[in-house]
Amino acid sequence: MDFVRLDRADNVVTATRPLEGGVAIESTKTRALIPSGHKVAVVDIASGTTVRKYAQLIGYASTDIAAGDHVHTHNVEFRNTDMAYEFSTDLRPVTPTSGDTFMGYRRENGRVGTRNYIAIVTSVNCSATAARMIADHFTPDVLADYPTVDGVAAFVHGTGCGMADNGDGFEALQRVMWGYAKHPNHAGVLMVGLGCEMNQIDWLLEAYGLKQGPLFHTMNIQNVAGLRRTVELGIKKVAAMLPLANLATRTECPASELMVALQCGGSDAWSGVTANPALGYACDLLAAQGGTGVLAETPEIYGAEHLLTRRAIDRSTGDKLIGLIDWWQDYTTRNNGSMDNNPSPGNKKGGLTTILEKSLGAAAKGGTSPLMGVYKYAEPVTARGFTFMDSPGYDPASVTGQIASGCNLVCFTTGRGSAFGSKPAPTIKVATNSEMAKRMSEDMDVDAGTILTQGVSVEEKGREIYEMFLSVASGEVSKSEAQGLGDYEFVPWQIGAVM
Repeated sequence: MDFVRLDRADNVVTATRPLEGGVAIESTKTRALIPSGHKVAVVDIASGTTVRKYAQLIGYASTDIAAGDHVHTHNVEFRNTDMAYEFSTDLRPVTPTSGDTFMGYRRENGRVGTRNYIAIVTSVNCSATAARMIADHFTPDVLADYPTVDGVAAFVHGTGCGMADNGDGFEALQRVMWGYAKHPNHAGVLMVGLGCEMNQIDWLLEAYGLKQGPLFHTMNIQNVAGLRRTVELGIKKVAAMLPLANLATRTECPASELMVALQCGGSDAWSGVTANPALGYACDLLAAQGGTGVLAETPEIYGAEHLLTRRAIDRSTGDKLIGLIDWWQDYTTRNNGSMDNNPSPGNKKGGLTTILEKSLGAAAKGGTSPLMGVYKYAEPVTARGFTFMDSPGYDPASVTGQIASGCNLVCFTTGRGSAFGSKPAPTIKVATNSEMAKRMSEDMDVDAGTILTQGVSVEEKGREIYEMFLSVASGEVSKSEAQGLGDYEFVPWQIGAVM
């Protein structure tokens, strides 16, 4: 088939291959070359009237568009949305079920990990080099005697000082540090600071009640008396943790213990047609087992948030989501930006025209079950089922927050292609189209493009993704893990002034 119509109410369809001029599309013909994944008008669309896809508004015609025309950035404009919100009017609870399991690490506090790392977490950029030097000491040869330890990972960043000691930015960074310090995928943690930074380790310990012990240590470069001594001491501390961490063993755990970050990056027109709906179905399967899916990237649900408020379990949950949208609109306005700064050039080349179109596809990752909770960036997610966490659309910052919130697995859909990976929660990557899946076969775990090319159902592909959740959570190595990704993708969201 040359094109896909997503809804009877749409006035555009999407080309499944490059279409030259004169190709029959419903009751019209293409008037020029249409790239694969791009939109074709199937009726005349007058200037100033709405362009509709997914039976939803994705933009306004900036000039008269004739049936058969290519519909994209040259003739479609973005306008800020003015949605009429409904709350809890589209609640479709999943039928609870149980019995699915994976082999995970049950920690003393009852939480379950999918990996068994020792983490070196920095409070400030000034201690980043020390942390990397400590981690670099623990090569595969050094770790060979500790087969259940997945590695020693340094989580370093470019902030921690030159910031206010209160407010959104400081609180978000502290939540990230706490989330990584207590993450169930970590058997042991060493926190490394400089000593004089704004983001004091001692404040974190006091605020979150963290206690030092055999598997949790802290130190400051200034107190230890320099970089070299800090590295030497850090190596000794981690070496002492390794035998203890190696005692951890995988045991059978219910699927309800999985918390999956629902993420997308390098999206294209097929993201909202294949991979994202399939991941959404997998999220529904997980929710039925009592597990949790965490959607994020607030700017990338803009224009689709009205669909999520209809799924909110109650009015206060829906209001929290709208509050986040309002914050982002104010944030972009005061920084002379636009909510339509996204999609990226690559997204547009892949056929996405406005943020409204992109968001409608991105929201599909959350499936159809009720929205059970809305959380701040890196705030611990406590609800079960489908949830939402505030974050930017920048993938590394978003996933960092999701992992800090408790996600022990990441599922990342992509259409243009992505080389993303994460630690300590492994990333599963899902391709939206088969051409890219073949071209980047070493990076893609699942090809959702077969929904288009082979007639595989969204439900069947969603089941495949869900089964991969269980396999990777049990220790199967994802393709991003096999290539060593995850050491440079820890990027806490910087909010506020740098001073």
